[in-house]
Amino acid sequence: MDVRHALLRAAMKVFAETGTRGATTRRIAQEAGVNEVTLFRHFRSKDELLHEAFQLFAREATAPTLPETPEDPRAELIAWCRSRHRALHKVRALIRRSMAEFTEYPANCSAGMQASVRMADELADYLSRLRRLGLASGTWHERVATAMLMGALFADAMGRDAMPARYPLGVRDSIERYVDLLLEAIHVDTVKPDIRALGGHAV
Repeated sequence: MDVRHALLRAAMKVFAETGTRGATTRRIAQEAGVNEVTLFRHFRSKDELLHEAFQLFAREATAPTLPETPEDPRAELIAWCRSRHRALHKVRALIRRSMAEFTEYPANCSAGMQASVRMADELADYLSRLRRLGLASGTWHERVATAMLMGALFADAMGRDAMPARYPLGVRDSIERYVDLLLEAIHVDTVKPDIRALGGHAV
């Protein structure tokens, strides 16, 4: 890992632990194993460093995984949701911190939430493709449907450890239920065509 990348990762870690005020350039440099002089060779200010760190975080957390041509919406969405849930849960401290500082540091919060925004964009595009291909029907709005599923995922990833009583099922089962509720709402038939042809009886 090069020095610049190490500083970006250190900035994310220190910010998640201490917030903007506590994320001093000295502490970030120490976390990265360099001195402040080296830090300022790569970044003109702490604000620039944090901004780039959040951009890196958003890029790494949102590599697209939903297929351009849907074939099995339930399986594809469950796999995507599990991947996105893991990504959100892994960085929940950073997201919580950036949201808590929204009033004082709105730019940091906006940058920190870009990963969720990009995930929502990817999901909305996928749901639009389902409708366009005739795999979903009805009068639902793709952004509302996206908000419903992303809201469930986000709340689960952020709140499961803090409020375990709200989540009686394990993560895997919960995600399947979230996806099934969405598919029912947007009228996706999850029965395979070959099974339907046999009157609902698999061979």
